[in-house]
Amino acid sequence: MAKILIIDDEQSIRNTLKEILEYEKYTVEEAKDGEEGLKMLQREKFDVALCDVKMPKMDGIEVLTKAVENGIDTEFVMISAHGTIETAVEATKKGAYDFIQKPPDLNRLLVTLRNALDKSILVKETKVLKKKVSKGSQIVGESENIMAIKETIEKVAPTDARVLITGENGTGKELVARQIHEQSNRSKGPMVEVNCAAIPSELIESELFGHEKGSFTSAIKQRIGKFEQANDGTLFLDEIGDMSLSAQAKVLRALQENKITRVGGDKEISVNVRVVAATNKNLKEEIANNNFREDLYHRLSVILIKVPPLRDRASDIELLVPKFLEDIANEYGSKVKSITPKATELLKKNPWTGNIRELRNVVERLVIMGGDEISESDVARNTDFQ
Repeated sequence: MAKILIIDDEQSIRNTLKEILEYEKYTVEEAKDGEEGLKMLQREKFDVALCDVKMPKMDGIEVLTKAVENGIDTEFVMISAHGTIETAVEATKKGAYDFIQKPPDLNRLLVTLRNALDKSILVKETKVLKKKVSKGSQIVGESENIMAIKETIEKVAPTDARVLITGENGTGKELVARQIHEQSNRSKGPMVEVNCAAIPSELIESELFGHEKGSFTSAIKQRIGKFEQANDGTLFLDEIGDMSLSAQAKVLRALQENKITRVGGDKEISVNVRVVAATNKNLKEEIANNNFREDLYHRLSVILIKVPPLRDRASDIELLVPKFLEDIANEYGSKVKSITPKATELLKKNPWTGNIRELRNVVERLVIMGGDEISESDVARNTDFQ
């Protein structure tokens, strides 16, 4: 049941609003002035606050401002008998959901309240999802080389320096890219991912830079490319070693000039994008074989991060396995299984050619096929380990 706080210095207004809202099955509490209202907001969780603007001790705009500054995620609907356009604009700029004049129209009040509650629910759900995503993109490990990577990310993320991440398939290059974005000043902007290996060479330029309507046979409408989508955020170019030479030339120009041109267009579009690239190939060998531009390599590799294979950080398996057991249990809606030390030791002996991705798949198999406590025999029976 939604919880509403009425902040108003007029007893009659509070009584009227409370009677209406309780009839609509809302839980309602009252505060007789701004100071009391702010204390209640700091002490309890409310979905929406109906707040008067003109009050003694602390006016409504000040209550709103302090609530926002303190990270209180209650939606504010401001109410005033002395409402002006300027006051409404100021309240909205400060973070209020809406502004209603006294005496409030009942239908308008209830519609505004329902909409504010919908927004409150969406904001809370978004925060939960962001926490889940953030938790899912954490780099798990305490081995020396992983701690070095975490330290590098901490130093590099706040800058706009381009980063090239190398490593075998399944080592977690995407997680490194996500951490760079999440710890950067661009974290509120988008992170757009492009798998260069999964897009045909004839389509990669359209994917990255977009195209104008009619620029080729199937271009039936204008398309916004990934560079524009990532504006003010981060563009993650995964498997950049598989990008065609013609696309590489355009990417190089975009990095040099911070401008792009859509396929079939002649208008230059300014973009503000941080590029993070990743590859499982040896780009210096690709340069020697004329498969990759050396000038693009130097543009991308301001910072180099090499993600080690799992076999070189086997001690981290002791931390990775419990995390995967918890993640998989959450996905299946089941109880978290445990694993014996001997079973973990057996897992640590495997060469893990598929790296973290392979380990997670094996743990999922053990969750499905093993007992409540995964034993050494479960590992031996459900894998080809010795």
